[in-house]
Amino acid sequence: MRVFRTISATAIFAGGALVAHMTIAPLAQSGDRTEAVRQAIVGGTARNVILFLGDGMGDSEITAARNYSVGAAGRMAMDSLPLSGEYTTFAVQEIDPSLPDYVTDSAASGTGWATGHKTSNGRISTTARTDEDLKTILEIAQERGMRTGNVTTAELTDATPAVLASHVASRTCQGPGDMKDCPQDKKSVGGPGSIAEQLIAHNVDVLMGGGAQRFEQQPMEDGRTPIQEALKHGYQIIGSRSGLDLVQPGRKLLGLFAAGNMTTEWIGQEALPYPGNVTRPQVCNEDNRPAGQPSLAEMTAKSLELLDRPTGAGFFLQVEGASIDKQDHAANPCAQIGETIAFDRAINIGIDFAKAHPNTLLIVTADHGHTSQIVPVPTDADHPAGLVSVLLTHDRAPMAMSYSTNSFHRSMEHTGTEVRIAAMGPQAANVVGITDQTDLFRVMLRAIEGTRETRPTERQGR
Repeated sequence: MRVFRTISATAIFAGGALVAHMTIAPLAQSGDRTEAVRQAIVGGTARNVILFLGDGMGDSEITAARNYSVGAAGRMAMDSLPLSGEYTTFAVQEIDPSLPDYVTDSAASGTGWATGHKTSNGRISTTARTDEDLKTILEIAQERGMRTGNVTTAELTDATPAVLASHVASRTCQGPGDMKDCPQDKKSVGGPGSIAEQLIAHNVDVLMGGGAQRFEQQPMEDGRTPIQEALKHGYQIIGSRSGLDLVQPGRKLLGLFAAGNMTTEWIGQEALPYPGNVTRPQVCNEDNRPAGQPSLAEMTAKSLELLDRPTGAGFFLQVEGASIDKQDHAANPCAQIGETIAFDRAINIGIDFAKAHPNTLLIVTADHGHTSQIVPVPTDADHPAGLVSVLLTHDRAPMAMSYSTNSFHRSMEHTGTEVRIAAMGPQAANVVGITDQTDLFRVMLRAIEGTRETRPTERQGR
């Protein structure tokens, strides 16, 4: 029997320590919000920037998670941000970068907000066709003396975390043994190496996620592994949730909690061709994550604890909820919704921090839209041509979800829609209206006192 909850565990920062408390899920507001919006508009610069990125988290994915977890009239943590808009996500074509590619992948979209430049699908912070490196917001933050963090539930070498601290021609070049598509990026020909090698070489202060296989099992060209290189760079390395309690402040951290992607929080039945489970709405299993893997909220809290310092320059932190996208591809609504809820819990941690540190710019957005749609409960006469799953929501009502951008047991496709962006803190007003993904880079750049445009810089050895 399912227990319907209206409360969720969150945490606040009190005197630098995390204090657990419970909050009631808010309902939709109907009052005059003019003054609240006016007060939320703050110019100037930010000491800290926190970017929350829900991979594949389009408006439909947000709505499905809200309906299931708190009801149609409920509100999640991400819904509480005072300023919001939508941004466009298109990539460009590799052969002719003057032409748009209307449906982006995570590599091109991530390059957009990380560098302020459009590129073609598959590229990691390099230009389409000419293959020049593009300076990233993380690299600029480091130049300004800021600490940096990069957290994900995917492999750390996956596209979204990769765009901040690596430059390769193809997202497939994740580890030293994966360089087939990036011969020009090999260290032996003067390149920077694989994504794993570059993440370590960038000396990012906090790296946490999955992907241990790229660091432990693939030797570099000199015979050593990226893990050995990380130790040489002074990283403390942990591989389980319990290791978070042993981390020493003041040292760089590499947390690798799974060989590949981290395990989803929830699990349930995949969507099926009609009639599927239309007559038997499913309830999700909310206890799927292994005890040895930390939640995204726990990784976020630890990152903030390690990156925050009382004086000096602040920090830049990116937190990715990666498997919203991966479970959308798999047409698994329970796993998709569970990852959205887990992402929202991490956002709640960030909002509590930002409220306690008002000189923090906090942004929540996605990289692209995805396949899932909320549709009328299917009937014999009218039903989706693709896949369908019906879930019993918090409202005790059936919610039908359709996955129809590919055929059964094929990977569902991204969509080319605009997606939500919401924010609080200095410069947050610049997300209002319709902007483009590349504008996010400029918002963050202004927030950390950068005013100049960055241009492609040719890689040494090219």
